[in-house]
Amino acid sequence: MTLPRSHYDPRRVFVNPFPEFSLGRHRRTVGVYLAGALSGLMASSKFALANWTFLDAAVLSAHAHAPWGQPDTPPPVHVTFVDWIPGICSLLGYLIINLIDKDRIRGDEGFGDSRAVWRARLVLFIGFALMAGGLAGSVTVLIIKYILNGYTEQFTYYGYANVSQSVALMLSAIVLWIAQSGSNEYEYNLTL
Repeated sequence: MTLPRSHYDPRRVFVNPFPEFSLGRHRRTVGVYLAGALSGLMASSKFALANWTFLDAAVLSAHAHAPWGQPDTPPPVHVTFVDWIPGICSLLGYLIINLIDKDRIRGDEGFGDSRAVWRARLVLFIGFALMAGGLAGSVTVLIIKYILNGYTEQFTYYGYANVSQSVALMLSAIVLWIAQSGSNEYEYNLTL
């Protein structure tokens, strides 16, 4: 296959050229939205992974069988409501942190009086406290309920899944916070 001489470029490597694709003056805006979508995808994947791990442990617990070779012995432990409480606290903290307007926390002009900034920071602190409490609660449940009782790895997985849920929710909140805190225009801070 030969190309007409008018469309031929000797620097070209491939026979079929890449179609010309121009975003024009909206190039930066599209880049910002794509970067936000990718960071949102990373955060949402951590969010989904966090909740999936714990739900996996809850389903495994609901369908747990007796230990091998001991058909009369019931499973020693199940996921109960106590196991759900740290995840619920972490999830509430996650929602509170990501629903707060970042400009209001900074105290930028046009966002009300100083009391509104103070209230926003207080609510943000409550969100972080809920997430930290969820992580501390899940570690406590892991140690007290699963490790100190000496259960096998099959059953301590329930506690590890609870801790990993809280950690993944925290990581997801961090990724979303960083993605939402970026400015819309170029901004350089060169303070010493």
